[in-house]
Amino acid sequence: MRAVIFDLDGTLTQSDEGIYKSICYAAEKLGFSAPEETERRKFVGPPLLWSFRELIGMDEEQAQQALVAYRERYWAVGLFENRVYPGIRNLLRMLKRRGDWVAIATGKPIEPSRRIMEHFGLLRYFDRIVGPGFGEASAEKDALIRAALPEQYDEAVMVGDRCFDIEGAKAVGITSVGAGYGYGTEEELREAGCNHYAATVSDLISLLCSGEKPVPGAFLSVEGLDGSGKSTQIRLLAEALDRWGFVVRHSREPGGSPVGEHIREILLSRASEMEPLTEALLFAASRAEHVRQVIRPAVARGEVLLCDRFVDSSVAYQGGGRELGVQHVLNLNAEAVDGTLPLVTLYLDIGHEAALQRRTAASDPDRLESEPDDFHARVEAAYHQLIAADPERFAVVDATQPPEAVGEAAAKAVIARLVAAEEAQA
Repeated sequence: MRAVIFDLDGTLTQSDEGIYKSICYAAEKLGFSAPEETERRKFVGPPLLWSFRELIGMDEEQAQQALVAYRERYWAVGLFENRVYPGIRNLLRMLKRRGDWVAIATGKPIEPSRRIMEHFGLLRYFDRIVGPGFGEASAEKDALIRAALPEQYDEAVMVGDRCFDIEGAKAVGITSVGAGYGYGTEEELREAGCNHYAATVSDLISLLCSGEKPVPGAFLSVEGLDGSGKSTQIRLLAEALDRWGFVVRHSREPGGSPVGEHIREILLSRASEMEPLTEALLFAASRAEHVRQVIRPAVARGEVLLCDRFVDSSVAYQGGGRELGVQHVLNLNAEAVDGTLPLVTLYLDIGHEAALQRRTAASDPDRLESEPDDFHARVEAAYHQLIAADPERFAVVDATQPPEAVGEAAAKAVIARLVAAEEAQA
């Protein structure tokens, strides 16, 4: 069995925001100047007592007091001011699929370390998490690594972003990998004697999972009436997914592929007049290319494909708005979609009158947005019909709330579905 041991801050998560803000809080509470923003990366990795002494200039007693003050803020707020490096989720899933022993050896106290992993839905991937108990001074890295290893193993690897991690691995006698995407420099890691250097998470995956097939990603779509706030919510959702360590790829319909983008120009131009059936078939043609050239390959690579509209838009706008019929448009798209449906479809729920008022106030409407009120009423009704028919796929969020509240509710709903899907695939 192979054992893979990770450092936490700077290796699994980008944690400098919460650490830096909590260090500033502690320094100012003890009457010291807060470190400059440009210095924040220096505080990630080394033991906190060392940082307070060597980087801020405290004596031992002051450093101990600062540690208590630091924890006041960090435990309440700072540990969640964190983000998982994109790709780490996929790496952990691949390691567990291989049957590796996976553990964390960190100088961060064990309780917040566990809470961070639990918060981001990653706790189940670790066989052991080792760190100091609450109130204890940070243990030496080699002792932490030894405690994280299983009783028996064939080979072992320590992955970390600072010299402390590499030196600890050398003291234990196991292979070390320098995580160059973290808080240490390549020079620091190589001078410490790392056996391997991974500049990116992708490099780390290639090193630790060579020849392994990627774990599947997921396909998500965002739907709503024109003016429902899709652009804003797609941006906010992408930011939330990135914070959770998902590798996000954006796409849109119509479009998403070279052929699809050409079709998009025709469909949305106000100069293009066409029969409703022609319009529906053009959307389906763009979709057929999108599914095969973009969506399926992205999911196979382990990415989360976040798409602005998909087949539900055709059903709502052409089936409902153009009165071609919901089932007729579903039938037209059956071969284009060929069973590829989103794991989750986020629907931004707002009445068509309010949505259209928002949309026309923002910019000139396109060809579809320029349709009369009864057209948009039929579109709204068709969306509600789709949601009623497939409630498990749709995550419906009240889009009349302030954008931040909508974004929070949307991220919570979508991420819960993604994490549940990961658990089901394990």
